Amino acid sequence: MIELEIQALSESREGLLIEVGGFVIANGFTLQRQRLVQDPHGILMTMVVRGPWLKKRALVSALNAYDRFLSLKVEPYVEGESRPHFAASRKPSPYTAPPAPMLEPAPAAAAVAPKLVDQPEPVVAPAIVDVPEAQQLPPERESEPEFEFILPNPPRPAAAPAPAAAAPFVELIPQGPDEPAVDKLLRGLEYDYPRIVPQLLALDRTVAEAARESSLALAGQRIGGWVFEREYALDGGLDLHDAIERIGVPALRALAEVDLQGAQLHIQDSALCAEHGHSGCSFFSGFLEGLLGAAIAPGSLSIFPVCCRSYGADECVLAISD
Repeated sequence: MIELEIQALSESREGLLIEVGGFVIANGFTLQRQRLVQDPHGILMTMVVRGPWLKKRALVSALNAYDRFLSLKVEPYVEGESRPHFAASRKPSPYTAPPAPMLEPAPAAAAVAPKLVDQPEPVVAPAIVDVPEAQQLPPERESEPEFEFILPNPPRPAAAPAPAAAAPFVELIPQGPDEPAVDKLLRGLEYDYPRIVPQLLALDRTVAEAARESSLALAGQRIGGWVFEREYALDGGLDLHDAIERIGVPALRALAEVDLQGAQLHIQDSALCAEHGHSGCSFFSGFLEGLLGAAIAPGSLSIFPVCCRSYGADECVLAISD
């Protein structure tokens, strides 16, 4: 027979002794004594059992498989030996600071004899001899500093800024219209009209500068002729004033805000003339030529741009005559 001491750590104590006792009895051991102690780490269980030596391994295996044990230790029990639990909290050992060492008093300093200081010899004051006032010289006055007037230097004039180099004026030689670009614009005219201002602005930016005005004029002529054939083909044989009033103004109002004053058309806020020095009035002139040319036949038509907002005017003005 063998006696074993079982020490284990568990989280709770409810039913712990009953369940462990079942393992002990099932493996042929008998319970001798047991103890449960509450500890900061958990429940400390100590149990002494007795049984056959050959059953020790089976009992230890069963206890190791028990899921309520956090840790386990099984050792032979020695009668009369008090063995502390392996998982018990350790109490801090009292510590007493050693006494401070005694300091020996410093040896008394040897008496220092006072140092004798030689007494100075008495000084005999010289005899004072009266000097006549005539022979006494007046004390010299310290010379006063002479003031020097320093004129401030005049400020140095700032350097004149370098003149900006003026861009040379280059007169463009007008070129003919860019017909492929105009044809590309007119491909979707049936679906885009009258919302064609974005396409006209794109044409203005893509063609060469020398061909810009002629390309806009050609686009205006073709669009004006297309509008006349679609909407005003039956209104022919009119004089100039009637043609402008009945055909020109209504057609232009689909593209811009227009006001007729006598023989002049005033176009407000033209999107084609928004950029400084970049007039788009050639489109409106071409548009009126294509629109009114067939209506006043066999008469001739002359359109002259009076002013443009791209050059600082409040509005664009076109003068029309036959």
